[in-house]
Amino acid sequence: MLGSVAGTAAVATPADGPEAETAETADRVLADLFGTEAVSLVRMARFFVQDRAAAEDLVQEAFIRLSRHLHRLDGRAARVAYVRAIVLNLCRDHNRRGLMSLRHQPPADLGPDLPEDVVTGREQSREVVAALAALPRRQRDCLVLRYYLELSPPDIATTLGLSPNSVKTHLRRGLRALEDALAGARGASGTGRTR
Repeated sequence: MLGSVAGTAAVATPADGPEAETAETADRVLADLFGTEAVSLVRMARFFVQDRAAAEDLVQEAFIRLSRHLHRLDGRAARVAYVRAIVLNLCRDHNRRGLMSLRHQPPADLGPDLPEDVVTGREQSREVVAALAALPRRQRDCLVLRYYLELSPPDIATTLGLSPNSVKTHLRRGLRALEDALAGARGASGTGRTR
């Protein structure tokens, strides 16, 4: 399903002239970005929508929207940050329109066939995903971008439209809240550590 995005996000090319060259360049840029970023964006989206098909659809939509605004973005870093922000916003919209808020959903049973499903199939991973889902939106966004996509605080700030200091604050508070939630969950199950 993901292989078709580059084709759907392509800009129509005129028959000849400088506009054709610009359209071909835009197609190459989109195809390159899709090839390098789509898989990680789908993984990120699954933290928020927990449905692989919906995550793929949202990433496709993000690349379509990127194609419409590609001319306004200078450089690869700006384009990647823009498409990441689109995916996050589409995930939020999906959950708003969806049946339940992510905050009130139990962790998804993701099945054993996909690599990320093997990881989330373990009880400890399910606890982490549930605790992460219960965090405030900004903290959750920052933690996923930092520790799952391994973005630096300045890259997270660019993606979310925040200052780097705000990102650091959200990361610190999010980690503290995540640790407290996990300690509480493990304490309730009898496997937690004592403080």
